[in-house]
Order: sequence, then C-alpha cells, then structure tokens
Amino acid sequence: MTATGLPFDDIRALFRIMPEAAETCVADVRARDAELTKPAGALGRLEEIVEFLAAWQGKSRPTIDRPQVVVFATNHGVAAQGVSAYPQAVTRAMMENFSAGGAAINQICGTFGIGLKVFDLAIDLPSGDITQTAAMDEKSAAATFAFGMEAVSGADLLCLGEMGIANTTIAAAIYHALYGGRAADWVGRGTGVDSPGLARKVDAVERAIALHRDHLGDPLEVLRRVGGREICAIAGAIMAARTERVPVLLDGYVVTAAAAILHALDHCMAAPVSAEGAHAEVLRRLGKKPLLDLGMRLGEGSGAALAVGVVKAALACHMEMATFSQASVPGKAN
Repeated sequence: MTATGLPFDDIRALFRIMPEAAETCVADVRARDAELTKPAGALGRLEEIVEFLAAWQGKSRPTIDRPQVVVFATNHGVAAQGVSAYPQAVTRAMMENFSAGGAAINQICGTFGIGLKVFDLAIDLPSGDITQTAAMDEKSAAATFAFGMEAVSGADLLCLGEMGIANTTIAAAIYHALYGGRAADWVGRGTGVDSPGLARKVDAVERAIALHRDHLGDPLEVLRRVGGREICAIAGAIMAARTERVPVLLDGYVVTAAAAILHALDHCMAAPVSAEGAHAEVLRRLGKKPLLDLGMRLGEGSGAALAVGVVKAALACHMEMATFSQASVPGKAN
C-alpha cells in the first residue's frame, strides 16, 4: 500500500505501528500447559487457542471477561441488479429484530455471556451501485474505517459480524478483485437466490470488476470501489483491535472480505467456515484454519459468537486444570 497524500494515508500509516505477538507470553502458556494433567498435545487446537489469546492480549494469563460481538449494518446500491432474494427493507427490519432480542445472534450471545453492539451505517442511503460507479469516495470510506476503529472499546475478545442485503455480492467482487479467476469462482447464493438470481450476481460482479479494473491494484481502492460501508467498518475494527491488543474472531464470508483487504493479520482467527461461496478457498489463501464447520451462512456474527464457547472452554481448561504436582498424578515416565 503506497502513500498518495489522500485520506487513506492515515490507514496505511497504521501498518507501521502495529504491535507484534508477545512471544514471552506464549512461552509462559506452553510452560504451564506442559504441567497440566493431560498428555502433551491432547487438547489439540484448544491449546493453540490459549497461545493465540496470550500472544495478542500480551498476557501470560489470558482472560475472556468481556467478549463482545460488533455487527455493522448497511445497504448496497448493487441490490438494484436483482442479486438478492430479499428486498433492502429486510436490513432495517433485522436491525429492529436485533434491538428486540429476536435474532439468532441475540440467542447465541445470551448463551455464552457475550455483549452485543449493532451499528447502523446509513442503512437508508445505499452505497453506489458498483456496476455503475464506485461504492464510496475515498473520504467517506476512510471516515467509515475510522468509525469502525472507534467501535472497538472495552472488549478482551472481539467477534465481528455484518448485516446487509446484497453484501455477499460485494464480498464476491472484493475476492474477485484481489484473487482473480472467474467471477463465478467467488459468487454464491447468498440469502438463497435461484439460478437466474445467481446468474445476475455473477454478471454484476463481472461488470463491476470490468468497470473498476484499472484501479484495483491497491487493496484500499478495492475496498472503496467495490466494497461497502460495513466492510470498511469491519476493517477499521480489525485494525483497532490489533493496536489495542484484542484478539479477533472472524465470522463468515462477508466479514472475511475485510480481513482479505488487510490480508488477514495474525491477531485474527477464523471462527466458522461458511457454506457461502468460496469462503473455504479464501481462508486457505489467508492461511486460516476455521474453528467450526457447521454449514452456517447466516452472518450477524453468529458463527464467531458460537466459537466463543469453544474459546472459553479452551481457556478454562488451561487456567483451571490441576497440574501434575497439584493432583499428585505421576508425570510421564523417563
């Protein structure tokens, strides 16, 4: 990402000041793990999860006292191309459902003691139709990125989610811009479009990339031209979490598009692999192995929130299990 003297320069500057993983804390976790009443490596990825928490919280004794789901919601002009099975009014209705506690994410958060914040990113003013114009200008994209940064506060584990009709089309356009191939390689059925709807999605992504092709060498230009406000805000939240040493659980297909713009970042862990589109292929390219594979494609941060249960269990095992000496259990024979 190169400097241009434009609003994105402040974002580019963040990459130069990001804290690194706290390797001494990881070493401390591994030392304790070696003393716990279990064979080495017996808890598999649960042990890796605790190391991940320690590395990015910068604490030898990680915590999950304030897990939080943050959902960003908006609408997209590309919906006019007939790419969704539902009208844009659904986005507003779902915001009201979140507020009333009636959505899946409300139930999952309640089950695992997770805080929930939902942000309306100008739902009633859709972004530009990417088949005809840029989704955003640089100034508004940078401002939305900054808003996402400000939304991260008080959490020690951050789960990111989204809501917005037509945003799987937006995510597919981002992946196609970043990774090439055919548009059809990246497009899925989203909210359940029929075969003609799927064809319209592929066509919309093809036309969008053709329109913006000469400007897609910079990931931040990809973000503003074929992205959307929620993906801008999610990218900002990811960056803020890194600077504040908050580990991140990524939700599915759309949220991962923001991570792809930033090329992941090591403080992010993939929570679910989505049944939508080519999410598994994107995670492979980012070097992320998901925690869950349950065939989910809801969004809302639901997969990330569900993974909090696994993360909490991993930490509880590490912190609360007895050591060999405490339990008077013989260690491994020499």
